Amino acid sequence: MKKPIFYRNMEVDGLRIFYRETGTDDLPVLLLLHGFPSSSHMFRDLMADLAGNYRIIAPDYPGFGQSSAPGLEAFDYTFDHLSVVIEHFIDQLKLRDINLYIQDYGGPIGLRIANRRPGLIHSLIIQNANAYMEGFGPAVDPLVAYIQDPVAYEQSARFFLTLEATKSQYLNGAQVAEKVSPDSYIVDQYYLDRNGNDAIQLALFRDYGSNIAQYDQWQDYFRKRQPHALIIWGGNDQMFVAAGASAYLKDLPQAEFHQVHGGHFILDEHHRQVAEWIDDFIRRH
Repeated sequence: MKKPIFYRNMEVDGLRIFYRETGTDDLPVLLLLHGFPSSSHMFRDLMADLAGNYRIIAPDYPGFGQSSAPGLEAFDYTFDHLSVVIEHFIDQLKLRDINLYIQDYGGPIGLRIANRRPGLIHSLIIQNANAYMEGFGPAVDPLVAYIQDPVAYEQSARFFLTLEATKSQYLNGAQVAEKVSPDSYIVDQYYLDRNGNDAIQLALFRDYGSNIAQYDQWQDYFRKRQPHALIIWGGNDQMFVAAGASAYLKDLPQAEFHQVHGGHFILDEHHRQVAEWIDDFIRRH
């Protein structure tokens, strides 16, 4: 019988951090870090598939989902800061030997934590999360321009906050678009449309260059630490292209690699297959 999923809140650094949790303390830990513009909601099906075998935890970052979203005057929205909050969240829950699933923004947040505290990490599960220059596709060009000149390219960046852009992240490259639940992009857009959330997301867009500046450090972490790694990639992703997946193999030659017929978000269509790969991978390692 599948175990229930609980919806909880915890105070971390004066913020309310919402998270989904299933499983007991004696089970292997699987920590799921979501991407933009999503939240832990993106993992609802995967958690149901794996419930009972693992202690699974999926938080929402500050400014995302059900977690606190203070304004820019009260919180410094950088990837460094988000990683610190999530690291403190990990410590408060006393998570160790973590099997860390990272997707999109989960990459720069999770890899900062792994690089600072490699002893926390048992394995990496990497899904369309970029750590190599080869991974950038043409769809991110407007964001690159915004990083370089925020005044001139703000309107281009704001397109990524629209329903059209959110839908495209789920539907572009999908194998069967009718298998993608509209709930996914409608829920994401609800959070994006909240008063003041545009300023939060634009601040993180402007800070994205700080992630690129750390690629050398993360690649050095891969080479020296050789964490067990499972790479799962939507091969039709126009933002983080398939070359970014194969680039990991330069530094993690023992990594297990699967490419699926999907785009940036693959779990609506492929959550059962992804769950099978994760379950087999964790059991073997």
